[in-house]
Amino acid sequence: MPTPSLATSPARPLTVRDLTACADLSEDRGWPREEHKWGLLLAAGRGYGIDDPDGGLAAACVVTSYGPVDRPELAAIGMVLVAERHARQGIGRHLMQQVLADTGPVPLTLHATSNGRPLYEELGFKTVGRAEMVRGRFTPTGPLPDVATRAATGEDLAAVLRIDAEVFGTDRTHVLARLPAFADQFRVAEADGELIGYAAAWPNMDTQVVGPLIARDTETAKALVASLARHTDRPLRTDIDVRHEELLRWLKAAPDVDTAGFNAVMTYGTADLPGDWSRRFAPLTVAAG
Repeated sequence: MPTPSLATSPARPLTVRDLTACADLSEDRGWPREEHKWGLLLAAGRGYGIDDPDGGLAAACVVTSYGPVDRPELAAIGMVLVAERHARQGIGRHLMQQVLADTGPVPLTLHATSNGRPLYEELGFKTVGRAEMVRGRFTPTGPLPDVATRAATGEDLAAVLRIDAEVFGTDRTHVLARLPAFADQFRVAEADGELIGYAAAWPNMDTQVVGPLIARDTETAKALVASLARHTDRPLRTDIDVRHEELLRWLKAAPDVDTAGFNAVMTYGTADLPGDWSRRFAPLTVAAG
């Protein structure tokens, strides 16, 4: 039977002080603890949590809003989790309904697993795309693209923000400004003195996650991934928009790279994501878009 006190309880705001509780909830559901990612999301976004009367969190999620602070133009929902002991009691639906009510008319997006997708569809989300997670040591086969890459500097931030706003469709300054401290690597691609792409790789358990990956074209995306791979001894992981078939073929041609799963890209309140998908190869994290 549902637990009335939890399936009707209002969610409270989560802050970075709740990081351990969020990591505990991840671990409870068999996910990695991912404290590093939780820290970014709780600092840059708005966390929602329902407390368990017996301690810890019964449920949680994070909403990361983009655009002007007083009138967001898009928000990404991620890390939607319900503790195993409270699963299948309507708490996840209740939490999502609170988020939908709180965000109002702001268009929403999320990456859904096959398990979560039915709930989101019932709430009115529509599938608009698909992302393929690939993982391994990205050792390129064949000649490398003739595209210059280098480590980003503080002087690159303005150009990165300009390109990102074009590609993502709205401003993400409050998140991207945290990239230099959050990521192990932050690299840019150039042509004729102009910045034509950028990418970061950040630590996640035993891997580095490649994201965001923004590039003028596929060759630039390849060059950025190859440069990230050269500067780490960890396997890489990334979530590529499946429409970028050439990049996916190139990544999976490496002997140690495999598909690790798929997510449905869903939206609510908008027919599609804003921006230019042809230059948007991978998100910062599927939890934040």
